[in-house]
Amino acid sequence: MSADIALPRVAPANSRRHAPGDFIFRHLTFLFALLVLLILGGVIVALVDGAVPALRHFGISFLYTDVWNPVTEKFGALAPIYGTLVTSAIAMVVGIPVAFGVAMFITEICPIWLKRPLATMIELLAAIPSIIYGIWGLFVFAPFVQQYIQPAIISSLGQIPGVGALFAGPPLGIGVLTAGFILAIMVLPFISSIMRDVFETAPPMLKESAYGLGATRTEVVLHVVLPYTRIGVVGGIMLGLGRALGETMAVTFVIGNAHRISASILQPGTTISASLANEFTEAVGDLYLSSLIALGLILFVITFIVLAFAKLMLLRLQKRAGG
Repeated sequence: MSADIALPRVAPANSRRHAPGDFIFRHLTFLFALLVLLILGGVIVALVDGAVPALRHFGISFLYTDVWNPVTEKFGALAPIYGTLVTSAIAMVVGIPVAFGVAMFITEICPIWLKRPLATMIELLAAIPSIIYGIWGLFVFAPFVQQYIQPAIISSLGQIPGVGALFAGPPLGIGVLTAGFILAIMVLPFISSIMRDVFETAPPMLKESAYGLGATRTEVVLHVVLPYTRIGVVGGIMLGLGRALGETMAVTFVIGNAHRISASILQPGTTISASLANEFTEAVGDLYLSSLIALGLILFVITFIVLAFAKLMLLRLQKRAGG
């Protein structure tokens, strides 16, 4: 007994490729991608055009001069560049170990009933506006640092020959170190969330096999979890570094906003973002305004270099993992 089975008619691949809906979707997504590039190009052109008068007037010395005097129209970007790099470095030194510990605790040690609430609370730190961090840092954290942390640092690390110059001076509370601590708190949820997500992608079979061979939890983390997830870990760290480099309001409240370079990280300083936030509305004269725009261009270049370096590092890690 035979029966005729009606099979659905499937359009050829070529006709599906040229269907009106597919054509519209392909070109619409291409338009969105092109729009992003156009916006980025417009930002670059605007920054370069606005910075040209200052760069033409001061030349390359704008990058290595630390004088910033609007009255005499003498401007140099070295102090803001120094403050931006140092505060970001402090944020990474403090934030990365804490973020790693938080992510590892949540994925490997934390009880099931506590895992989700703890992860949610850490992610909520990313939702707090930066100006709230700045207000809290100025009125709560800075006095705490002045009363307890800085005196302890001065009396211990400040007495070490050579290194002591980094921790010299009176405990003011505000300064480069305090700004670095605030940035560390702000980048913590970004780095820890990405680390937690990539740690959870490590195959349980690999970890269980290592435990079965007698490895400790530390050995499993160092020799199984981290090698498997190193690409994601580096990506999370670079994302946090990008956030630290461009942070504005929180740093403006606690760094002291002093256009000078001090060997001590306890003393006030400034960053590129803080300088722009403080002085852009008060810029009188074309050269003053152009110098501020040049600072913005320098920050853009620094961020681009960091992200490009991160991309190259990720490509090398992927190539090594593939090999």
